[in-house]
Amino acid sequence: MYQKQLLLIPGPTPVPPSVLAACSRPMINHRGPEYMAMQRALEHDLAQIFQTGSYVAILTASGTGGLEAAIVNFLSPGDKVLAVSIGAFGDRWASTAKAFGAQVEKMDFEWGQAADPQRVADRLAQDTNREIKAVLFTHNETSTGVTNDLAALAAAARGHGALIMADAISSLVAIDLQTDHWGVDVVVAASQKAFMTPPGLCFVSASSRAWQAMASARMPRMYWDLQQAKDFSDKGQTPWTPAVSLLYGLEVGIGLIKQEGLANIFARHRRLGSMCRAAAQAMGLELLADHAQASNAVTALKCPPGLGSKQIRSLMQERYGVVLAGGQGKLQDSIFRIGHLGFVSETDVLTAMSCLALALAELGVAVDGAAGMEAARQALG
Repeated sequence: MYQKQLLLIPGPTPVPPSVLAACSRPMINHRGPEYMAMQRALEHDLAQIFQTGSYVAILTASGTGGLEAAIVNFLSPGDKVLAVSIGAFGDRWASTAKAFGAQVEKMDFEWGQAADPQRVADRLAQDTNREIKAVLFTHNETSTGVTNDLAALAAAARGHGALIMADAISSLVAIDLQTDHWGVDVVVAASQKAFMTPPGLCFVSASSRAWQAMASARMPRMYWDLQQAKDFSDKGQTPWTPAVSLLYGLEVGIGLIKQEGLANIFARHRRLGSMCRAAAQAMGLELLADHAQASNAVTALKCPPGLGSKQIRSLMQERYGVVLAGGQGKLQDSIFRIGHLGFVSETDVLTAMSCLALALAELGVAVDGAAGMEAARQALG
């Protein structure tokens, strides 16, 4: 018999049945009036979700494609870029810029820690000739379960004049991101996280400052050309064939977001994160990140002594049908991660943590499952 799984990884995330059903609708003419109406409605709703008055481009790609689009549209080969990294995806952001010829200066922070806004401000203050053209931030680093204080980081960078660019692939919708209010020039998100839609769509917003920078940007671009995307958007179209079925699903997913309300969604993710962390600590497990910096989208836990991530995750999936994520890079087998973003409920977290207690006990680790459930209940409120 096919085993039902509880998918709790940082992405792709579980997809609601109504979204899956919408993805199976028949195709329509992507140059016709039905499509035009759908795209314009989606762009309007995305701007509300991004909390911006700027145009939000919809691209057919994974989140990495969105990051590449952000680099090639606003920078030129040889431009100096400050890449602030707190984990694997911060490193990928930096590598993307380097691949297109930017001069990338890395500012690394210990994995499991958030970036220090003062260090960013101090470094930019040293750049008296304003050679640094952009600063790259990761809002929510899923490889370590840490959320950066993007508002403070953007404030630290704003006076310098460099473009402020944020990878919000795993944060947008799940965690508050006030694009315009915080002065973030470029924000990248994707469908397979808190948008509750299958992988294959990414979204890029750009401020007026970013559009001005595009006028002189000289990195090569064709498929990722946001000016073409904007020109076609004015006609209710895309320059290239869009993933129509995914847009059907996104339409329903955004409908669910609007129905719940962003403020309520942020609060739900805070509850899920608090429940997961409280249960883990009550069971005797160690968090990679402290509470002040811990993500409400994904929790990273250190493996108990003598166990590796693969052992824990294999038993969880094979015995209990709960799918967790391993670590990445240098933390590959020393941590495991529990995703709790998007179409995830409090019951899902309770189920996962109770199964984790059973699995660890079977692996010879003394844990107090009852204490974990009580801590999660208290965190639920």
